[in-house]
Amino acid sequence: MVRSLVKITVLPFMIGLLSLGNISEKKRELTKTEDFSQYSTKGLDLYYTVPLPEETVQEVYPTYFPLALTGGMYIGFKEALAFKESQGNYFSINTFGYMGKYQFGASTLDLIGIKNTKNFIKNPALQEQAFLLNTSRNKWVLRRDIKRFSGKWVGGIKITESGILAAAHLAGPGSVKRFLRSGGEIGFNDAYGTSIRSYLRKFSGFDVSFVQAVKRPRLEDLL
Repeated sequence: MVRSLVKITVLPFMIGLLSLGNISEKKRELTKTEDFSQYSTKGLDLYYTVPLPEETVQEVYPTYFPLALTGGMYIGFKEALAFKESQGNYFSINTFGYMGKYQFGASTLDLIGIKNTKNFIKNPALQEQAFLLNTSRNKWVLRRDIKRFSGKWVGGIKITESGILAAAHLAGPGSVKRFLRSGGEIGFNDAYGTSIRSYLRKFSGFDVSFVQAVKRPRLEDLL
């Protein structure tokens, strides 16, 4: 009986001692200080410099700016159209002789006063001017149709000013007139099968108010 009482008394006491030992060990671990001596920067050169803008050399190349960076304004419109025409390549000439970033034909260039096609294909700045001039001319030719049809549905397509101007770049303003005034019955496909419908839809919704409608735009007007 005495032995049983001793066991009953001693056993909780031993468990308590073990518990205190575990608690003390945990406290020592929690209060242990991390040694940061290995992270010392003593003796290291911490003085750095970077070149100033005037000390750097930058090369600028004609590039295509994605629509995400150019938004829905005129620049976004022309760059999106250029990507569709030539992937933005100023020096592209297709199998039918259409040339440059916007794939102009010689007859269209002649209308805006550009005669030297060899110089044209080598001159990115001239190509940008040609696009603006041609778009201005198309806007003048189609000015009444833009006013009449913008916001309306023709042949299952909602018509916008930018869509009309893009389609005119593809097919000429006369073909766009026929499409709109026929209610979409008279279409047009270029030699590669690209249709007026696809351009009206693909290039809708851009703000091209920057482009002025000019009856006979000439290159000297921009110089």
